[in-house]
Amino acid sequence: MSGSDRDLVLALRAELAAIDPSRPCDRRAEAAGLAVDPGGRGRVGRREAPVARLLVRLGRDAADGAAPVAGLAAFDWDAAAEHCRLAWLRGLFLARGSLSLSGGRTHLEFVVAPDDGPILAQRVMEAGLPASWRIRRGRGVVTWKNGDTIGLFLRRIGASAALLEVEARQVSRALRGDLNRVLNAESANLQRSVGAAGRQVAAIEELTASGELAEQPFTVRAVAEARRETPEATLTELAERLQLHRSAVQRALDRIERLATSPADEAPRRWRRASPLA
Repeated sequence: MSGSDRDLVLALRAELAAIDPSRPCDRRAEAAGLAVDPGGRGRVGRREAPVARLLVRLGRDAADGAAPVAGLAAFDWDAAAEHCRLAWLRGLFLARGSLSLSGGRTHLEFVVAPDDGPILAQRVMEAGLPASWRIRRGRGVVTWKNGDTIGLFLRRIGASAALLEVEARQVSRALRGDLNRVLNAESANLQRSVGAAGRQVAAIEELTASGELAEQPFTVRAVAEARRETPEATLTELAERLQLHRSAVQRALDRIERLATSPADEAPRRWRRASPLA
């Protein structure tokens, strides 16, 4: 993840940590989310200053890392109101969540105790935000990789200004990616067209010098002359100029290339077989 992306993620986390719940139940729920610590390892709030300040505001003693440690089961999800659930998820994200914007892809995950992985996955599914989960290095990991789902989650837990910047940056990257794909496709098509036109002009010159072109049907001669005069023209443009079907122009040019690359003693037989172009 680039420095600018990392700064944006830190700004988003600081914005969430600055939210000051007005309801006492929301404050307790957020504190419960902040207290979750997988396996009793790590000290919540010591990693980032905004989270430490949040713990102080919530009445937790973050100075010496003495925040209480609890599993997900300590929060009564089933009995909690929707606003309490969101406050708890906000605290859990600040304590145990991480967001990555690396390479234009959005990835959010929670790292919890192994037994808490399926519990958290079930809870976020009930919140309308289904996630995958697995065990990684002895810990439960609950993951979102869908940018829309991640944006909805962050918006619901209180992100606003920083999230808008994240989404704007993601849209900009997506547009640049689409534009690059279109330009690459157009460039490849142009290169193929230029290469084909070059081969066709060379074949026309060779057949003209040997006199073979003069023995070809009228349509083949007309297409050859048009291609020689306008080597940059597309098949559609040649067809419109000669008032022919595009497929007829394509067949004539293919025939010219085959004649130029085939042994001379085979040419008369091929010309007779290809007489419908006359």
